Amino acid sequence: MSVFDFLKKKPAAPQPPSDGTPTDISAGTGMNIPDIIAPAAISINPQSLNVSGRLSRVFFAVSYPRYLNDGWLEPILNLSREMDISIVVHPINTADTLKKFQKKVAEVQSQIADREGRGQVRDPQLEAAYRNLEDLRDKLQQAEEKLFDVGFYIAIYGDTEAELSKTETEIKSILDARLVYIKPAVFQQEQGFRSILPTARDELLVHNKFNSSPLSSFFPFTSFDLTSDTGILYGINRHNSSLVLFDRFSLANYNSVTFATSGAGKSYAVKLEILRSMMFGTEVIVIDPEHEYEYLAEATGGRFFNISLSSDHHINPFDLPMPQADENPEDVLRSHIIELVGLFKLMLGGLTPEEDALIDQALRETYALKDITGASDFSSLEPPLLSDFEMVLAGMEGSSSLLSRLSKYTTGTWAGFMNKPTNVDINQKFIVFSLRDMEEELKSIAMYIVTNHIWGAIRRELKKRLLVIDEAWWMLKQESTAEFLHGIAKRGRKYYLGLATITQDVDDFLRSPYGVPMITNSSMQLLMKQSPTAIDTLQQVFNLTDEEKYLLLESGVGEGIFFAGLKHVAIKVIASYTEDQIITSDPSQLLQIKAARQEFQNAAGH
Repeated sequence: MSVFDFLKKKPAAPQPPSDGTPTDISAGTGMNIPDIIAPAAISINPQSLNVSGRLSRVFFAVSYPRYLNDGWLEPILNLSREMDISIVVHPINTADTLKKFQKKVAEVQSQIADREGRGQVRDPQLEAAYRNLEDLRDKLQQAEEKLFDVGFYIAIYGDTEAELSKTETEIKSILDARLVYIKPAVFQQEQGFRSILPTARDELLVHNKFNSSPLSSFFPFTSFDLTSDTGILYGINRHNSSLVLFDRFSLANYNSVTFATSGAGKSYAVKLEILRSMMFGTEVIVIDPEHEYEYLAEATGGRFFNISLSSDHHINPFDLPMPQADENPEDVLRSHIIELVGLFKLMLGGLTPEEDALIDQALRETYALKDITGASDFSSLEPPLLSDFEMVLAGMEGSSSLLSRLSKYTTGTWAGFMNKPTNVDINQKFIVFSLRDMEEELKSIAMYIVTNHIWGAIRRELKKRLLVIDEAWWMLKQESTAEFLHGIAKRGRKYYLGLATITQDVDDFLRSPYGVPMITNSSMQLLMKQSPTAIDTLQQVFNLTDEEKYLLLESGVGEGIFFAGLKHVAIKVIASYTEDQIITSDPSQLLQIKAARQEFQNAAGH
């Protein structure tokens, strides 16, 4: 019985039992599941249906090309439109078909012989048809192929006729380009809608004959996917449950950006990538504004450096990267001096043109004081300290203002942070620099110094590395740090480096003049749950459809959209139990893990 028959039924009103006991309302009414799920009303028009206020139009395929490529239906299935597709396959009796084939082969063979007898030019199409018929007949006789009557029906939906027409135009343009032609089921919308319903009924009966090979190209369970032979598992495709396997180092550049609100699972997703990347030999360095990565470093045998004013870990910003074989030492020194000028702009609250020139000259003289010049081999020379720079600057005319502002870093409240030799070793598989305990005013400066030190180490030795900068908006707040970070994004590929930036403050990130360039220099983007205040900006930057916009607003923890190259899929990040125990940031889980570890240690002590 069809849905239309259900609509015509008028079940009898339920009668209460004579003894007054409660009863099931549906009992004795004749109602069943189809009655419950049937639409409230349907209006049937020649070219459309109105199903409970929602318009629908059904089409059927009338013609196909000579050859159908695999995945020809994929663009339709991935179209951001509401539709239903029904593919109806009716097997044909092979014995009856072979008899008809024999007759058809004889007819074509006769036509060819007749043309030869008349001395006419050979007809390539006729000869090709003869060869195809012979080939198919042989395969049917050997049971390699079977024949089927195939109906291909599409139902589209919309709130208005204009919306239906727009969707119809999109679908027709895609199919016409593949020489697949469809027509609306005029005066057969009712039969077409019944054929679309998941009841395995075919009432349109508009068929084309296909053998097994081309029929396989109709396989409908396809969607954009990012499953490759190499790489790591990022998550599950929410559309078709396929695995999102990808290798960031196979793209044009190895950079990524991750945007999400607080608690959406962005750090969780990145930590999962870190853990899985390390299994394939990637070295990972993290700049952590909180202590989120400490346990991960401990569990994987990495190193955790807590950078603060009272910390025992120090980084000397005057350390020089070792020149590569194809690099000129003079260029390396010059480049590093430029980076130090950027650091002093950040430390001293900006520089006038005169101060900029003074700082540049003082830096060159400070290095010369240690016999470090562009013509020297400075690989074994001890680099200067900030106090050496201060001494040189003090002997220069017009430096009084600079010296007064610099004193808090050498002898004042902030002394000791950067005025000591470097004592951190980042020659490990996994390194974390935490800035949680650093003063708020110094976090941007600390990020600049740490990142510059990491960049020097990266240039020193070519390895596959991933640099993760959590809460990257901190670095984009200041032009000098933002410019430096953008420089790493552009130059990292040369040194086999992938840069992963994470942020929850989307507006602060995009307000920077380097925000959008950072995105365009990233071949991978992960957008997770977004706040309503930021979604419109992201929609514009990433050219999202309205459906993708609402998907991000409604996503749960660990869900979002994953972009890689020219493809993107809806993703859900999933970790194993063991991975989850290592990377979780959930406070309740962390307390349980801490309690379990303490209990184990107490038991081991006894």
